[in-house]
Amino acid sequence: MKPKRPWQEIAREAQEYRDASLATFATDVPAALETIKNSKIIPMELLQVEDLTITVFRPEELIKLLANRELTATEVTTAFLRRATLAQKLTNCITELLPHRALTRAKELDTYFQQHGRPIGPLHGLPISVKEMIGMKDLGLNAGYVAWWGKVATEDAHVLQILWDAGAVFHARTTQPQSMMHLETDSNLYGVTVNPYNRNLSAGGSSGGEGALIGMWGSCLGVGSDIGGSIRNPAANCGIYGFKPTAFRIPTDGWCSTMAGADPIPGVIGPMSTSLEGIKLFMKTVIDSKPWLSEPALVPIPWDSNVQLSADTPLKIAIMWNDGVVTPHPPITRALQEAVARLKTISNIEVVEWKPYLHDESWAIISSLYFTDGGAEDAATIAESGEPWRPLTTWMIKENSGVKKLTPQKLYYWQEEREAYRKEYAKVWNETATGKDEKGRLEGMVDAILCPVGPGVAPKHDTAKYWGYTSQWNMLDYPAVVFPVGYVDKNRDGMPNQLQPLSGKDEENWALYDVDEFHGLPISLQLVGRRFEDEKVLAILGYILSNHK
Repeated sequence: MKPKRPWQEIAREAQEYRDASLATFATDVPAALETIKNSKIIPMELLQVEDLTITVFRPEELIKLLANRELTATEVTTAFLRRATLAQKLTNCITELLPHRALTRAKELDTYFQQHGRPIGPLHGLPISVKEMIGMKDLGLNAGYVAWWGKVATEDAHVLQILWDAGAVFHARTTQPQSMMHLETDSNLYGVTVNPYNRNLSAGGSSGGEGALIGMWGSCLGVGSDIGGSIRNPAANCGIYGFKPTAFRIPTDGWCSTMAGADPIPGVIGPMSTSLEGIKLFMKTVIDSKPWLSEPALVPIPWDSNVQLSADTPLKIAIMWNDGVVTPHPPITRALQEAVARLKTISNIEVVEWKPYLHDESWAIISSLYFTDGGAEDAATIAESGEPWRPLTTWMIKENSGVKKLTPQKLYYWQEEREAYRKEYAKVWNETATGKDEKGRLEGMVDAILCPVGPGVAPKHDTAKYWGYTSQWNMLDYPAVVFPVGYVDKNRDGMPNQLQPLSGKDEENWALYDVDEFHGLPISLQLVGRRFEDEKVLAILGYILSNHK
């Protein structure tokens, strides 16, 4: 047997490999700029005008410019490679840049266009970044574990095959945390990914590399994963759009994690983007390919682009101010208040209150079903290399009272509890109906719930321990989209004069609030719909944003 290498040596090798992949497009950052907390402003100082111009376009704008031959795939890819390299320098968000692959692909697409006079598909020439745990053929697949450094994907993940056939260019792979089960992105392989708006704060997790890269405009569309908030949390922290679809609509074949095959709580793959249209573009492109034909677990529901809303469409939006367990910090509550005020100016929208139904019980169920082996495989994978446990890995697996090795009977029990809770929540939603139509169908029900994404904005590192505002919808398997609405203002978002915590967790959450440190951070909200109403949720958000005053 080969002697086991020290984990520090493996981590150094991983970082050297990453750094070598960035060398072609490296930009020197003056020491004075490296100490600035807000990295968002630095690209303006260091990048060329043409790169800045290209990289601020949204995906839907780039697609048109590429299709009209106003930009080439090579020009667009080069600009994003440069900006992604700078984003890595400032936020530590990349595991591997793909300059050779990306530019080779871009040149092939440009040649195709010259020869055929048309784009190859709906994503022709669009650079897309990818969370590292989603496999790419012949590239590493470590999922944040030192022991898995050197593991290689034998093929592209199914979702990447679809995006490739549609004309995508994959230009960067992004960071994730040890165990994948953090609302933070930190690993012993790559260290901590920091927030674009404040390096002292978290980019979120577990798709935090995607959040930071897209937040820095080093990508305009990325692929993340979500089992408890892992797309929505970093999207909110970094001020971008993120979507958790209903499970079994987007392919997951080819991703990498411990406990592969266990699905008491199904994880999903979904998009993160600088625009809502980017989210829609991803969903439509993937589902239009009929992925269920080769991945039978997927539900064969075509993407419905005909879900259109107008001033004649009555909508009922429910507002959930808190989840009955933890009260959101002042910026979140203010953002909700302002959103409600705007909604009430739209004539066809009725605003009602949403009373959360036993959200604490939801966490008890979902936390019992995340690690049905009691965390044994994660612990063994960490022990294999000798790497230390990261703080939030310890909290999630060792300090979480819900994590126990389940006998078959206990597993059956908790799955029964899951289904009972889903049924009870459906009943609560159904009871919002105002009546029935002539065929006995419920009508006048709530169409979507507007709620916080988390108990606050991007927190300090290693403090994100409350998942309830995102994991709730994984528990129910409801689609949920996150979108930015504003920024923290220390002059408006001070601590309330009187505070009555809802629970012990609420007290812990209020102890984290630091309005001076959080000043200027993005504030985001979350819109949630019922299972398989993905198109409807995105259409409602689009309608609301189009009527924004």
